[in-house]
Amino acid sequence: MTAILGLNAYHGDAAAALVVDGELVAAAEEERFNRTKHVAGFPGLAAAWCLSEAGLTPEQLDHIAVGRDPRANIGAKVKRTLRHRPSMSFVRQRLANQARVRDAGTATADALGVDRGTLRAKLHNVEHHRAHAASAFFVSPFDEAAVLSVDGFGDFASTMLAVGRGRGLEVLDRVLFPHSLGIFYTAVTQWLGFPNYGDEGKVMGLAPYGRPHYLDELHRLVRPNGGLFELGLEYFTHHTRGVEMTWADGSPVIGRIFSQQLEELLGPARQPDEPVTTHHEDVARSLQHVLEETYLRLVTTLWERTRIPRIALAGGVALNAVANGRILEETPFSDVYIQPAAGDSGTAVGAAFSVWHEVAGGARGFVMRSADWGPHYDDDACAGAFAAAGVAATRLDDDELFPFVAHRIAAGDVVGWFQGRMEFGPRSLGQRSIVADPRREDMKDVLNARIKHREPFRPFAPSVLADRVGDWFEQDYPSPFMVLVYKTRENRREHIPAVNHVDDTGRVQSVERDVLPRYWELISAFDRLTGVPILLNTSFNENEPIVMTPAQAVDTFQKTRMDLLVLGNYVARREG
Repeated sequence: MTAILGLNAYHGDAAAALVVDGELVAAAEEERFNRTKHVAGFPGLAAAWCLSEAGLTPEQLDHIAVGRDPRANIGAKVKRTLRHRPSMSFVRQRLANQARVRDAGTATADALGVDRGTLRAKLHNVEHHRAHAASAFFVSPFDEAAVLSVDGFGDFASTMLAVGRGRGLEVLDRVLFPHSLGIFYTAVTQWLGFPNYGDEGKVMGLAPYGRPHYLDELHRLVRPNGGLFELGLEYFTHHTRGVEMTWADGSPVIGRIFSQQLEELLGPARQPDEPVTTHHEDVARSLQHVLEETYLRLVTTLWERTRIPRIALAGGVALNAVANGRILEETPFSDVYIQPAAGDSGTAVGAAFSVWHEVAGGARGFVMRSADWGPHYDDDACAGAFAAAGVAATRLDDDELFPFVAHRIAAGDVVGWFQGRMEFGPRSLGQRSIVADPRREDMKDVLNARIKHREPFRPFAPSVLADRVGDWFEQDYPSPFMVLVYKTRENRREHIPAVNHVDDTGRVQSVERDVLPRYWELISAFDRLTGVPILLNTSFNENEPIVMTPAQAVDTFQKTRMDLLVLGNYVARREG
């Protein structure tokens, strides 16, 4: 037996994953355990749970793989430092972070409650973007594929173009610091008044409300450089004084990275408490347009350099579902794979599989078709959570449960749906979801007012029976992880207003019966009742990490105005 613990440590969305003999056994983000969104630091709780889930002791680990390598791109780092001399505070910050990464073995031992000397596991540092690329290719169904990783920065790079063949990855090219498509998007996100880590997703939802009136201005920020890109650095500050980042044990904090020149170009930055105006909507739309344009240029460059019709993608920018939805229609690629944790948490999986295939020489075989790699709770735990909270609940057998819940959804109830193993990655995909009727025009407002308490411009996603996607959307390529946006068919838009975004699109989740059998049964029951094979799906949370345990689900049910809570086969209805 070969056991490999993969880690995303001292970086946003800290996470752990366990691979045993080439099979993913468990994977989870640290935020789900300590309840701090996007938490950085070391994923000690997640790592301990992974081993417990597999029934392994720390001494049985053969390898520890960290998706960071301080030695990567060292020549470029040294040259940059000598030429530009960043601030001493920034240098100290980076050196401290790198020291923690190099000493991840000690942190692992501490988290697992053993002495460092008892761990026989060998520590491996896998370059950040190589871990991303490995997370994309090695868990894909492809024997050969073009591979693209794009994000902010990791190990002094922002982009990697590669080819995956069998058990190996060949790096074709990199985009190095200070040029970054992720930094471009984050800088304008900050200017738009969304300063928190992960707020880029809000801007993607805002963009369709505007018009692309600022393309000329934003083309000054990022422009072609051969088949790649470069930034107009005068609009950014990260290259002059470094990015002030906090990668400690709390939520990541990133300092301001846009310069005064950006405000001269676009006007004063919006403050977070100020209203969103048409001007902001138009800048958001222009930002998204230029992001898509540059991203698709990278995809096309990769096609021209590989001529392989399959592409696997990862990195934070690969979570931009609108851009992803254009790949199959507008580039020569015929197949695309994006695993559910394409952001930084997924480097835990990628680092582990990189070691399995590229170090241990292990065979390919595992394909990630599901996101369900987190904790599972049985009926007793579900019943116990209701009892502990003093909430009356009834147990229904499956033949009663699915029709009953479907009927309540059709009647307008907002339902907390808690089943099976928790998802790995940022999306709730039918295991830790809030579900509702997509036919109700007022449902977006209902959810935002009663449950989610978030910006009204952010869309909700449609979960669709996989064999019916093409009936409702203009593309029908499988989208199991909600990372592809498709145009809604014109004759269907009025039937599903709650999940049809302002630009007549939906971030589709295609639901397969053999992958998510219980969620498939619920959608099928709703289809039989209404003729609509779709449910509105949003994450089971309220401005906090997605719920992990039954107790957390009951707590969210009680503090929001949800109508129905289903934990496994137990059902509770709100009284009054």
